[in-house]
Amino acid sequence: MVDAMQALVRLGLNRGASGNISVRGDCQARAGLWITPSGIPPAELSAADMVHIDHAGTVTGPWNPSSEWRFHRDVLAARPELRAVVHTHAVHATALAMCGRAIPAAHYMVAAAGGQSVPCAPYATFGSQALSTAIVDTLGATLRACLMANHGMLAAHETLAKAVWLAEEIETLAHQYVLACQVGQPQLLDAAAMQAVHERFAGYGPGARHEEPLS
Repeated sequence: MVDAMQALVRLGLNRGASGNISVRGDCQARAGLWITPSGIPPAELSAADMVHIDHAGTVTGPWNPSSEWRFHRDVLAARPELRAVVHTHAVHATALAMCGRAIPAAHYMVAAAGGQSVPCAPYATFGSQALSTAIVDTLGATLRACLMANHGMLAAHETLAKAVWLAEEIETLAHQYVLACQVGQPQLLDAAAMQAVHERFAGYGPGARHEEPLS
């Protein structure tokens, strides 16, 4: 988690003490989640600074948890297949969020977020239950990322490494979309095209090789 927080700074996705991450607890004795503490810059973090929150809401650790612990808790509770949540204030994603705009299917890689766009969750005060509810509702049952109106963005995945990768991908997509809007009206992929992308993604990666010849 320390490495991931420091990576987010190196990647330009966070600055100062902004942003936070959480990871689902792996063993029964430490079920619940681990989350970064409030207000400590990544360069000053150590493993001992991480905060544990169990299912009863009991906090264990030397510091207060991130003020955004509610949406970390609720996203992980609502989506058991997700094991890590990354929240950043990345510049281009946040710029779109400040306008209340989604990232539409202007590039096929929006499928990495699990849907046909990267939507923007409605605004609510940071750290509030209302914000958590807005994010959980926006992600629904399948999305792994969303923007957060007037705030930033969130990415979640089955591992912390994949969640960091997805956060970087969302910021790249946001940057590309902002540039494309300056050039002209971006051409959007339709639902059929995006469905084809999702089908290709399902078989993408280092899985077992098919025996049929390439064509």
